[in-house]
This record gives sequence, structure tokens and C-alpha cells, in this order.
Amino acid sequence: MPKSFDKIIDRRNSDSIKWNLYESDVLPMWVADMDFAAPAPVIQALRDRVEHGIFGYAGDPLELRKVIVDRFAERYQWTIKPEDIVFTPGVVVGFNIAGHAVSHPEGEILIQTPVYPPFFKTGSYAGLKTVENQLVPDDNGYYGIDFDDFEKKVTEKTRMFLLCNPHNPVGRVFRRDELERMAEICLQKNVLICSDEIHGDLIFDGYRHIPLGSLDPEIARKTITLMAPSKTFNIAGLDCSFAIITDKEIRDRYNAAMKGITGNTNMLGITAALAAYQSGQPWLEDLMAYLKENRDLLKTTIDREMPEIRMSVPEGTYLAWLDCRHIGLKENPYDFFLKKARIAFNNGESFGTGGKGFVRMNFGCTKTILLEALERMKNALRKKAG
Repeated sequence: MPKSFDKIIDRRNSDSIKWNLYESDVLPMWVADMDFAAPAPVIQALRDRVEHGIFGYAGDPLELRKVIVDRFAERYQWTIKPEDIVFTPGVVVGFNIAGHAVSHPEGEILIQTPVYPPFFKTGSYAGLKTVENQLVPDDNGYYGIDFDDFEKKVTEKTRMFLLCNPHNPVGRVFRRDELERMAEICLQKNVLICSDEIHGDLIFDGYRHIPLGSLDPEIARKTITLMAPSKTFNIAGLDCSFAIITDKEIRDRYNAAMKGITGNTNMLGITAALAAYQSGQPWLEDLMAYLKENRDLLKTTIDREMPEIRMSVPEGTYLAWLDCRHIGLKENPYDFFLKKARIAFNNGESFGTGGKGFVRMNFGCTKTILLEALERMKNALRKKAG
């Protein structure tokens, strides 16, 4: 295992929201932002671009389009065309644009809770009512889809189903049969699907990410697929993501909704994305091996030393969804761990229905930091028990 992932990089004075939001003695284990340097080829490509010294408006990144097309064919056996790609400054921007593209008086948007907090804003931004299909956990914390409820919630008022796959925060990588059933229901009601697949490269052994649009050309025509190199290669601050929209009419509506809202793609983002997709695969394979070690360390330690916390094993992402409902707290577990352990998690309640009593933990960090966080958690729980 390369030692680069063990290197602690001081981010306090780098305008990092992750490390600057809380006081200096707080361990930030919240926002989905890893503490690892980007792949060396990405850093070198950025250096070379900066050395050029001119940072004018960026044109259409034709080479990046081709690389994405080739990547989809190789990784997903999905044939897309360069013109199917629409660049955006971020996936959140991408699904908010989709909401505006389908906005309609008295229309609705369907989401699956608990879910990434910005999903709750998309409907209100676009004048759509948000409807929830709650994911259902079993006794081991493994979340499944309530298809009876899903089918009831998809109605003639539903303008868009906003899917999160891999799912944030519960860590599911949805199976082919689950994706096909959701798509089938949406197609029957002529509902557009917007699929946030930003964590699609961060998949653990034994699981496979299947882009929804890759299932079938008919499904692809009713799907806006959102992806980015940002989470994968830790370059979120460079604002480069993209939508795959194979249907020209939907793509035209999407582009129309962008007008006056988004500008040209970030030039350095294009440079980083191209280098990451062309030369970042060895780094990504090493990263996933390191994240697996972290995930397994976290799970083993919680099960053995903090059994009052329950954690299902994430199939993808570097985020753990921790069930703290059995600790016996009078306060929110987010507040408890912030005050008593000086750890900043994400508050489970911000993920909506089904999030009360949970926190989300980012384990995309060095083992040193992860071990420190685990020690702080154990000490806080010990003191609580008296």
C-alpha cells in the first residue's frame, strides 16, 4: 500500500471548509471531502497549465468529451456520443438545473430518504412539491426499497425522480434488478429520472456500479445521468462535472434551463478531469484498497468496542451511516460527539426522514486521524456510562 495515503497534510490554512468550519481542536469527519492529495498526474497537469500563465475563457473541451465517451464504453459498456455530454460546475448544480427543466405548476419531485441534504432544496428551487419514498432498513441496517410505496408515490404529478446511486448516506450500490424496477415504474408514468452518480467510481470489492442509463436505450432517453471526477480524485474545488443526456429534446430543455445561470466550465477543472481520467486509475485502485482498510477498521472497532452504535457496511462511498439510537442519549448524537469527543460528524437529521438518531462519518482520511476519532468516541461513551 503506497504510503502517500498515510501522509497528514495540514489543511487549516488552505481555505478548506472541512477544516476551518469548526474550532481547531475538533476533528472534522463530516463533509464528503477526502484528506488525500490528488493523483500526481493531476497535480502535474495543473502545474503545467498554470505555467502557461494565461487563464482566459475555456472553450468546448473536445478531448475531455472523447475521454468520457471512451471511459463509459470501457467501464460500463455504455455507448454514448460526445454531444450527449453537458458540462456543469457541479453535480448539485446539475440536478437543480434538471429540476428547472421539468418545472410545472403543482408538479412533484420524488426522492428517497434519508438522503443527501441538497436533494430537499431542488423541488423548492424549481417550484415542485417534494415527495419522499423512505428507504427501509432491516435489523442489520441494510437499506432496501419499498417498491409498493415507490409505485404509489410516482403519479401523474411526478415531474422527476431524483435518484442517488451509490446512495449517500446509507452506502448502498443498487443492484440491477432494483434499478430496472425503479426505471420501469418511472417509464410507465413518463417520469424523467435524474440520477446523481457522483460516487460511482468509489465502489468496494464485490459490488458494481451500474449507471441507470446503461440499462437500456429507452431508459437512457428518460434519464439525466450526473457524474464527476470530483469525489473520486478529490478535486471538488475545481468545479467540473457533467450530465449525460442522450435524448436531444431533454438535452435542449436542460441547456435552456442553464442559460443565465451557469457560465463556462472551469479551465483548471477541465485540465484536472482530463488528467484524472487519462492517468488516475492506478491511484484510484490504491485509494480503494486504503478506503477498504479504513472501512473495515471502523466496522470492526465499532462492533467490538462500541456495540451500542450500529453500522452497516457501505458498499460504496467513503461515508459511514452510524445508528446511535441505542446509546441512550437525551441529546442529538451529533451534539453529543461534538461536545464530548470534539468530533464533527454530519447531523443525521439533516438527511431527512429516517435520519434522527444517526450521524454520517467520513472515513476518507489517514488512519492516524481515523484511529484518533475512534479513541475519542470510545472515551466519550465510557465517560457517559460512568
